[in-house]
Amino acid sequence: MTVHDPVTSASTAPRRHGRARAVATVAALCAVATTGALVAGTPAYASGGSPPASREVQRQLDGLVRDAGFPGALATYEDARGRSRDYTAGVGNLETGARVPLDGQVRIGSNSKTFLAVALLQLVDEGTIDLDAPVETYLPGLVHGDGVDGSAITVRQLLQHTSGLPNYTAVMDHDFLSTRHHYVEPRELLDLALTQPGTPPGSRWDYSNTNYVVAGLIVQKVAGRPLAEVITDRVIEPLRLRDTYVPDRGEESLRERHPLGYHATEPGGELQDITVLDPAWAWAAGDIVSTPSDLNSFFVALMGGELLPPALLAEMQTTVETLPELHGMRYGLALMSTPLSCGGVAWGHGGSIPGYETGGGVGPDGRSVTVAVTALPAATADPERAAERLAHAVDAVLCA
Repeated sequence: MTVHDPVTSASTAPRRHGRARAVATVAALCAVATTGALVAGTPAYASGGSPPASREVQRQLDGLVRDAGFPGALATYEDARGRSRDYTAGVGNLETGARVPLDGQVRIGSNSKTFLAVALLQLVDEGTIDLDAPVETYLPGLVHGDGVDGSAITVRQLLQHTSGLPNYTAVMDHDFLSTRHHYVEPRELLDLALTQPGTPPGSRWDYSNTNYVVAGLIVQKVAGRPLAEVITDRVIEPLRLRDTYVPDRGEESLRERHPLGYHATEPGGELQDITVLDPAWAWAAGDIVSTPSDLNSFFVALMGGELLPPALLAEMQTTVETLPELHGMRYGLALMSTPLSCGGVAWGHGGSIPGYETGGGVGPDGRSVTVAVTALPAATADPERAAERLAHAVDAVLCA
C-alpha cells in the first residue's frame, strides 16, 4: 500500500523525466489506472493573489486532468502576503459528474510524517526525547531482527530515513480493493517489516515507512497517550486546522465534503471508488486526512517558525542526499528540499495513498502551494507522464 511520497517540483525537462521514474521507486507501491471526465474548475479566493501565479495554478490543474488523466484535482495557493485562493479541475464523482468541492478533504499520505516529526521534536525541545539516543532507549527489546538492532539506530535516523529498517509496505498485500477494510495494529506493521533483513544504520538514505511507525511508537511511549491525541493537541489544534484530523480506530469514511478517490488494479484499467478504507496500515506513516488549505497552512506555519524553536527547525532542514535520480532532492527530518527551476528550493513533503496524491512546497519568496489529485499516478494510462506532470506542477506555480 502506498503511503508517500515525493511529488513536489522539478527544474528542467530532463530532470522531470528522471524524477517521474524516481516517484515509482520512492513512492508508488501499487499500480492503479485511470480515465477521467474533464470539467475545468474556477478559482475561489479568500482575498487576492498574484495574478500570474493564480493563472498558473488553474492551468496546471486543468493539465493534470486533461493531459495526465487524473479524475479530479484541487489546490490552494498562498502568495507571499498570506492571501490564498482555492482551485479545482475535473470531477469529484465519475458516476454523477459532480464537481470537485473547493478545498475538499483528501487523505494526505506521507505528509502525515511531518506532523509526527513536529510532535516528536516538540518532545525533544522539552527534554523527554533525545534525537541522538538509540531507539532501544525508548522501545527496549522491540526493534530487533536480521541486520536490525535498535541499540544501533538513533531517533534522528528514523526521521531521516537512514536507519536501515526495511520497509513494511514493500511486502504488504497490494490488492487494496480486497484488503481496504482490514485493520492492523502498529506492532503488526513492525513485525511485517522485520520479516526482511535490514541494512547498516547510517550507511545510506532509504525511504522506509517503518521508520515512522517506530517513531510513532516512541512518541506514544514517551507521551503516555495515543499518537492521534498527541498530534491533535500539539499540531492540529494550535494551528486551528479545522478540517484536519487523525482518523479514529476503525474510521473509514472522510468526515466532510470531499472528492472521491479512485483506484484500479492496473494502468489503464477500470477505476473503482476507494474513498472508504481503513488507513490503519498507514498509521503514523500516512493516515491523516486534511484539505489543501489546511495542509498548506501547516507547512507555511512550520517554515515560519510557529511550531518549533529555530534550532529544531534547523534540525529539520539539515538534509542528506537521497537518490541520484531525484536530481537534487534532499531529505531532512520529514522535510524535503527540492530545487526550483527559477532558483532556490521548495520545502515540503508529499504523500501517496490509494485514491489520493498530494504535493506542495513553500518557496524561497514565501509563496506556497498544495496540489492534490484523486488517484495515484500509477492509476493513469501513462503513469510516468502523470508523475512527470504532477512533479512539474508545484515548480511551475512557485516559479510563475
